[in-house]
Amino acid sequence: MSDRAGIDLIVGLGNPGPEYAETRHNTGFWLLDRIARSCGAEFQEQRHFFGHITRVRLAGRECWLLKPMAFMNHSGRSVAAFTHYYRMPAASVLVAYDELDLPPGTVRLKCGGGHGGHNGLRDILACLPDPGFIRLRVGVGHPGARELVTPFLLSRPSSADRDAIGSALDAALELLPWIVSGDLPAAMNRLHQRGDKL
Repeated sequence: MSDRAGIDLIVGLGNPGPEYAETRHNTGFWLLDRIARSCGAEFQEQRHFFGHITRVRLAGRECWLLKPMAFMNHSGRSVAAFTHYYRMPAASVLVAYDELDLPPGTVRLKCGGGHGGHNGLRDILACLPDPGFIRLRVGVGHPGARELVTPFLLSRPSSADRDAIGSALDAALELLPWIVSGDLPAAMNRLHQRGDKL
C-alpha cells in the first residue's frame, strides 16, 4: 500500500561538461541517463529551467527527469524553477546524488533531513521552501581526509569502484516502481533484502 502521493520529478545531481562526465560527483546524472535509456527517452535542453529534461513513464506514472546544468553548487536554481512552474510539492520530488559517507555499491533512501555537507543538496535546501523531498543516496566512498574530498569527487572512480557504483545504480532502477508510486516502505524493504542497511 502506498503511503505517499508518488513522485513527479526525479532530479539527478552532477556537473555539466565532458570533463566531469565520468567523475564520482556525477553519479546522479549516471542514474538519470540509465532511466532515460531504459525508457527510450532523450534529454533536451530547457534554458528557463537551467537544465536538461525529459519525460518518461515509470510504473504507469508520468515522471519528469531533470539534470541541473548550472554546476553542482547552483543545483537549487534549476530545481526551484521547475517545481515552481509545475507547482510540485517537495514530497513529489526525488533527488539522486553521490554520497561520500557510504561505500561504493551501497544505495539508501531517505525522506527529508539536512544536506550532510553535500553542496548540491545545500543549494536545493536554500532554494526550496520545504525540505521534505526524497533522497536517493548512492555511495561513492570517502578518500579518508577532508582536504582530499574535492579532488576525489572530481576524479574518476577505479574500475572496481565504478562496477560497484553501477551495481548500486542497477539496484536503484529496480526500486523505482515502488518509489515513484509512493510506496517507500516497500522500496526500503527491498533494500534490506538486498543487504543494504538503511
